[in-house]
Amino acid sequence: MTTLEKRTVNPWKWQEERSYSQAVEVKNVSGTLYCSGQAAIDQDGTSSDKDMKSQLEQAIANLEEVIRTADYECKGIVRLNIYTTSTKELWPHFPILQEWIAKHNIEQAVTMLEVTGLFETLKVELEATVVK
Repeated sequence: MTTLEKRTVNPWKWQEERSYSQAVEVKNVSGTLYCSGQAAIDQDGTSSDKDMKSQLEQAIANLEEVIRTADYECKGIVRLNIYTTSTKELWPHFPILQEWIAKHNIEQAVTMLEVTGLFETLKVELEATVVK
């Protein structure tokens, strides 16, 4: 059995304050999980109408649940796309995401996009690629 190899590529240092890498190379992958965007949607399919902080926390919890159910680990996240209806509203709560990244020792490439809208009342959505 070969061991997963992961290497981050960072020509600069500034991205470290923002908890991501410019690129992540992976070798010897035994599986890849492509997660749909996870948002603040309850188990019964109800979209949250709560504030950005609550929605971010629930989106993280939902992403963790998908990853765990698929028998992967959060530390295997190599790509994280963040979609939000308001970067201004999300930014004060960014430390929540950074603490979660640190807790799971995630090393990932990130793209954050502000979009004009998400499904129903949603404000933030997290899409990940996970390897093992």
